Amino acid sequence: MERQRIDKWLWAARFYKTRSLASEDLDLGRVAVNGQAAKPAREVKVGDTVAIRRDATVRTVIVRGLSGLRGPATVAQGLYAETPESIAMRERQAQVRRDAPEPALSIEHGRPTKRERRELDQTRRGWDARWSASLED
Repeated sequence: MERQRIDKWLWAARFYKTRSLASEDLDLGRVAVNGQAAKPAREVKVGDTVAIRRDATVRTVIVRGLSGLRGPATVAQGLYAETPESIAMRERQAQVRRDAPEPALSIEHGRPTKRERRELDQTRRGWDARWSASLED
């Protein structure tokens, strides 16, 4: 096997769970082969460079082998080699995520307690008399 469809290769290399998911991302332009956007029927060969964009990360891999079957993860990892630049960028992004503040800490005031809820209800009862929009005044 000298060449293989890119959607089938992405599935066999375990980048996507199904070929239809791989095809969908290919149609949306999230996968590039040798710097050009690829369609699902595009053929790849050993030595091609594939850039896969998922979420905010871009993985750049070099095709090392072809397989028509989806095998175990250890076999799938032998089908490609990730470039050192791609590995370094993913590690930097992971470090930025780890250093970012916890989103829950930005919440200053969460759900009211029972006491706070009663106080809110009492203040709202007084609003009807004070803020009446009736014409009978």
